[in-house]
Amino acid sequence: MRSSFESCELTILMPCLNEAETIEVCVRKAQGFLQSRGVRGEVVIADNGSVDGSQALAERCGARVVPIPRRGYGAALMGGVKAARGTYIVMGDADDSYDFSALDPFLEKLREGYELVMGNRFLGGIKPRAMPPLHRYLGNPVLTGIGRLFFNSPSGDFHCGLRGFRRDSILALGLTSSGMEFASEMVVKATLQRLRIAEVPTTLSPDGRSRPPHLRSWRDGWRHLRFLLLFSPVWLFFFPGLILLLLGAVGMVWLLPEPRSAGSINFDVNTLVYTAAAIVCGFQAIAFYLFAKTYAIRSGLLPRDALVTRLNEVLRLEVGLMAGGIAVAIGLALAAYAVGFWQIRSFGHLDPTQSLRIVVPSVTLLILGMQIMFSSCMLSILQLDAPPPYAPETERVPTLEPSGHITLAKR
Repeated sequence: MRSSFESCELTILMPCLNEAETIEVCVRKAQGFLQSRGVRGEVVIADNGSVDGSQALAERCGARVVPIPRRGYGAALMGGVKAARGTYIVMGDADDSYDFSALDPFLEKLREGYELVMGNRFLGGIKPRAMPPLHRYLGNPVLTGIGRLFFNSPSGDFHCGLRGFRRDSILALGLTSSGMEFASEMVVKATLQRLRIAEVPTTLSPDGRSRPPHLRSWRDGWRHLRFLLLFSPVWLFFFPGLILLLLGAVGMVWLLPEPRSAGSINFDVNTLVYTAAAIVCGFQAIAFYLFAKTYAIRSGLLPRDALVTRLNEVLRLEVGLMAGGIAVAIGLALAAYAVGFWQIRSFGHLDPTQSLRIVVPSVTLLILGMQIMFSSCMLSILQLDAPPPYAPETERVPTLEPSGHITLAKR
């Protein structure tokens, strides 16, 4: 093991929380790989507060133990990545479910220039009892499929715990998740930042622990899904909003002239009210998409998007205020027409099947017009350049010099 960053090619990193049963065999396999392949490297244990003596066992086998006080799988790994001395890092669980003596495919791909090398357990093989059926047939395939759909990622196993990467490339991604969703965040951000990603078959074996794993299926599965949704505003907001908006608009145009029927089902003004709600909710979702995307891009969470940039250029504050004003004006005109229609009937009882065909479009346009104007203002605020932090002037206090003169000195 060498102390300088330059002399160390590979760090084998393992997060650890009470892994006394398996930590020694994992470290020995990793050390054996480095020695048998002649690789200049180190084994780092990112300890997350073990109380079973895992730290001493790892150190006795030649590993470097880095204490990580912040709890969580992601927090432990990021602490280990920052402490690593290798140009490349291969990370894997310290439960003996991955074979650290067979890391050749990962190192080969990293040396070829790939910045993230993902293991794929579905290609390499999952041994009996190595993965619960819920994870194997539902959790991993569904979440990986969603990740590939949302982000066009090449990874076929988003949650494989054995993966290799260039240390500097991963640090540049600014990963922040402290929990199990760290695995998804790494793949998503690497894909969005267009890192070179490769995939190699990986075998998953039953872990060597007698205690239950730290993973909580439903809780951690939801955290992965939540991350994928929040990091993809187009799927969270835009597509649902667009569908609602189109369905509402088509339904309103269809129902405005007269009641309609489909077989034995009749559609009238009650349905018309719901089409108006769909239009309003759909527009709100699309507006939220623009807000979220603009904020994420300007904050560096997501890369720049040509479409969003173009929309922000076209949908300037003045354009939004004008479009919203026109919608409000038409809505007010329809409201005046509705009042005139009421006046003809001496402000008495109205037939809802007739009056609502005027009132519902009027109210919809009034709401949309106000939303367009307010959304344009909000979008303009999100695009403001943030000023530098305010730095108050240094306070000056009277100081008596040796000569007897009084000067104002900074404090």
